[in-house]
Amino acid sequence: MLGVSALNGWNEATRYALAVMFLFTSTAHFNKMRHDLARMMPTVFPKPMALVYFTGVCEILGAVGILLPQTLALAGLCLVVFLAMILPANIKAAIDGLSIGGRPATNLWLRVPMQILFVGLVLWTTRPWTLWSGHD
Repeated sequence: MLGVSALNGWNEATRYALAVMFLFTSTAHFNKMRHDLARMMPTVFPKPMALVYFTGVCEILGAVGILLPQTLALAGLCLVVFLAMILPANIKAAIDGLSIGGRPATNLWLRVPMQILFVGLVLWTTRPWTLWSGHD
């Protein structure tokens, strides 16, 4: 895998790709797109901008966490919970026809399967169940 030892297999390469994705998507939480993300928040959540910043930090911590052996499984578990928790905002954005960065939000028929795929990839690459079993 390009001579990079950290990418010595599909699992590792996928984990690094997920980390890059989470780091990339976290940037939207701190630039002008943060206002679009705040509009995505369901109205039951107070202080949507604070939640946008919080979820951006969660993405950064999760991305770093899945790259460190000491935090791999816990970060994976946290990212799975994170992905489940942000799904309502993605659903709201699709249903309300909101735009993100000037582009329409991803349609539900694609968003939900994408979210399931990301959860599966995080589970596969981080093996969070090892937190309880004590071994792989």
